Amino acid sequence: MPLYKALQIAREHNIDLVEVASTAAPPVCRLLDYGKYKYEQAKKERETRKSRKASLVREVRLRPRIEDHDLESKIRLIERLLDEGDKVKVTIFFRGREITRPELGKKVLQEVLNRLKDKAIVDQPLAIEERRLSLFFAPPKSTKKVVVEASGAQD
Repeated sequence: MPLYKALQIAREHNIDLVEVASTAAPPVCRLLDYGKYKYEQAKKERETRKSRKASLVREVRLRPRIEDHDLESKIRLIERLLDEGDKVKVTIFFRGREITRPELGKKVLQEVLNRLKDKAIVDQPLAIEERRLSLFFAPPKSTKKVVVEASGAQD
């Protein structure tokens, strides 16, 4: 359709003539309300931004002389945070003379690592900062949903 005819139709319907593909021969144009189109695009972008979850880094603090039951409850907390999709920073705090025995903190972190080896991956290696030992865990990247669907399809 010639350009003057397309412009005439656009003016009659009080809408815009928008060029969609300028590299095509002849160029491709659409008749649409451009303001409404831009509004809908912005609305879609806001919705996708809202539904997207930012990965949070949550911190769980431990002491080098933590009791077994307390450690178990902290590990359950870490598992719950990982299930929610957050990264977890496990920190061992040393107070007073505890800093002279960093092997106690490493032992606690090793215990946490052993108990979470199937449920998490180590995101960053052991970091030693002043009076702290830190280890970052991330949720595993395997998708359980796909495995369930695949096993259901085989039955």
